Amino acid sequence: MAVDIIALIVILIIVGAACAYIYKEKKKGTKCIGCPMAGNCKKHQHNSF
Repeated sequence: MAVDIIALIVILIIVGAACAYIYKEKKKGTKCIGCPMAGNCKKHQHNSF
């Protein structure tokens, strides 16, 4: 019983931290959160031809 409660608390902390990180990054204007290319991929390049 106590192990289940501890596991639930750990899961809630992890999910809460992930939500806080996503919220913080979106507020900064980051287009692709966690993108290894840092937004320099073809999807976000605005080339003028």
